[in-house]
Amino acid sequence: MSQLILTVSCPVRTGIVAQISSFLAEAGCNIHDSSQFTDLQNDRFFMRLSFASDGKTREQLDQEFRAATVDSDIDHAFHDPSEKMKVVIMVSRFGHCLNDLLYRWRIGALPIDIVAVISNHMDYQKVVVNHDLPFHCIKVTKENKAKAEAEQMRIVQEAGADLIVLARYMQVLSDEMCQKMSGRIINIHHSFLPSFKGANPYKQAFDRGVKLIGATSHYVTADLDEGPIIEQDTVRVTHAQSASDYVSLGRDVESQVLARAIHAHIHRRVFISGDKTVVFPASPNEYASERMG
Repeated sequence: MSQLILTVSCPVRTGIVAQISSFLAEAGCNIHDSSQFTDLQNDRFFMRLSFASDGKTREQLDQEFRAATVDSDIDHAFHDPSEKMKVVIMVSRFGHCLNDLLYRWRIGALPIDIVAVISNHMDYQKVVVNHDLPFHCIKVTKENKAKAEAEQMRIVQEAGADLIVLARYMQVLSDEMCQKMSGRIINIHHSFLPSFKGANPYKQAFDRGVKLIGATSHYVTADLDEGPIIEQDTVRVTHAQSASDYVSLGRDVESQVLARAIHAHIHRRVFISGDKTVVFPASPNEYASERMG
């Protein structure tokens, strides 16, 4: 019995759930977990099913499903959860998210295949190399930005990466790169936008007596920090915390939110619907780690 995931997106119409369930049943598949949502605002239906296939391969099921839905406008994909998504991580000089991702990757809590780490600084070369991962330092200036980005994309394409993670990478990506990797670049930042822009947002928040510190992870688009949101979280602070406390607490929530967003993406739980996302809950056993510690 092979474990597979089916993702479906289509315009809203009657009978789609019955059609998909009947197809899987007739193909000898047993559904273990199912989530669905109808976005009436965008006239879009989304569904994700985790199931076991007795005998038929992913390729066979895909071919048969295409034949069964040839006259409909259903977008679908069959996924094998045992195949780890290839990921390129990009980082600048703040290493908390990178280190957190490396730890989760190492223990199997984040089942991805990290194929490269790209930075515009050398700060984390040793950390990355000690994990037996390729490290690429590509300096970025106003003068060489186009050339540097072309080199970044070369690394992404040659490594066959399916996802780019901006783990506090402090450079703005070009519109061209955002469009080329649409829906495949995830970013993390504090949740103060648009209130506290620019340098040292945590100090600005401290000076204003903010009581909630948060983080947002989203898909990157040409509109800076305005892509569809995948995951968010907050932590409470009081008048007793210092500006340095704000930074430390913010660092922790940023790491957690980014990891959760990546986890949802690699398990095919995120669907983009217009300017927002539909994020389904995890299937049983998807949070299990290969080992602890």
